[in-house]
Amino acid sequence: MGLNNAETRWSEREQLSTEARELVGRITSREAVWGVVGLGYVGLPLSVAMTSAGYRVLGYDVSERVVDLLNAGGSHVEDVEAGVVAGMRSKGAFEATTDASRLAECDAISICVPTPLSKTRDPDISYVVAASQAVAGSLRPGQLIVLESTTYPGTTREVLLPLLEETGLAVGHDFFLCFSPERVDPGNTIWQVGNTPKVIGGITSSCLRVGQVAYSSFLDRVVPVSSTEAAELTKLLENTFRAVNIALVNEMAQVADRLDVDVWEVIEAAATKPFGFMKFTPGPGIGGHCIPLDPHYLAWKMKTLNYRTRLVEVASEVNAGMPEFVVDKIQDALNEERKPVRGSRILVLGVSYKTDVGDVRESPALDIMRMLEKRGAEIAYHDPFVPEIRVDGLDWTGTALTDEELQRADCVAIITDHSEIDYRNVVKRSRIVVDTRNATRNVVGPNVVRLSGPRTTREAPVASQAEEVAATPGR
Repeated sequence: MGLNNAETRWSEREQLSTEARELVGRITSREAVWGVVGLGYVGLPLSVAMTSAGYRVLGYDVSERVVDLLNAGGSHVEDVEAGVVAGMRSKGAFEATTDASRLAECDAISICVPTPLSKTRDPDISYVVAASQAVAGSLRPGQLIVLESTTYPGTTREVLLPLLEETGLAVGHDFFLCFSPERVDPGNTIWQVGNTPKVIGGITSSCLRVGQVAYSSFLDRVVPVSSTEAAELTKLLENTFRAVNIALVNEMAQVADRLDVDVWEVIEAAATKPFGFMKFTPGPGIGGHCIPLDPHYLAWKMKTLNYRTRLVEVASEVNAGMPEFVVDKIQDALNEERKPVRGSRILVLGVSYKTDVGDVRESPALDIMRMLEKRGAEIAYHDPFVPEIRVDGLDWTGTALTDEELQRADCVAIITDHSEIDYRNVVKRSRIVVDTRNATRNVVGPNVVRLSGPRTTREAPVASQAEEVAATPGR
């Protein structure tokens, strides 16, 4: 770890304040105490990375349940095993608290709180404001404050900075303020906190310098940018890029369906081009905290500047329409078997938003289940990572994936393609399978309905074909 000289944008002759020099000294000597505000799927892995580098971490969260669990050596985050938390606790490297005044003990503080959208799809930065007020309540000279929560460009300068400056302390001299967007990818075992490049921008050049030194002390690579606004926009570009490209292939799936063409075959063929094409795959919609929400932050901000982000809005519209497209697919598949949706039992396979994780935030499966239930269907689901759903008025308990359950269902809908599911057996035992993820791509049978194109058939029975060619579960 350490600074990349090619990326250093400050002058080595720049005069830092006494507070800055002392803080840098404490950071480089590992005497600094890190504070992490918000101990969820971003804050807790960040805490682990900090303690692994030799720092002591004080985590702050408003949830007494979370704090008590962590202090007892447990974990509520899938990517962090309880044994890891227990190890941090036993070494005295980590402590959680609900007492905001204790943030005064910290030399550097990372704010990792949620930034949801309101019902009108406007940014809800109330958690950021509350966290900033908590930090401001104990702000002292010689502290580095870094916002990591995804938000619209200008939040750090226009919202955090005024709250912190109300203390009478001067930014860039007494305290140091940066924005560094989180890049957590739940379930990714390759790219994690330590080896994922970290973008950071500061309010002043001194803020950037202190922030870069701090994050370089426990991350492999830190990428400085010229301002907090540039760092904020970087995160929105990353996720808007994905949202727009996913919308493109989702629309292509609907185009291919009307042309009676298999969109997966088209995508695989296009992906053989060694240049000028990047492979994205369609699905039942998009989920998670970032991709469905972040483009709306950008669109909202630009509306305040009298500019309409037309491509972003269209992409959001296409992605938001995919659950209904899937429901229509299921309805059409049942109609072909002379069955109405009303009264049919539909087994949903996979309700989390992503393969092999248990996170249901913004999952398109929830919308699909709501729509089907509204049309009179009897809904059951199986997800090895989500034993029960208690969110947004939904109250469902998962069912075991038995042969009897598959045979009982009038239709099985593959919404999330978890790798431990035996899709060969799913096709063999089910009456109808609607596959939105191409999970059954190596299983051929007249009972399989794909996201686009005709059903796949062969003269041999489904069971024998399934036994000949094993399904490949993942994407």
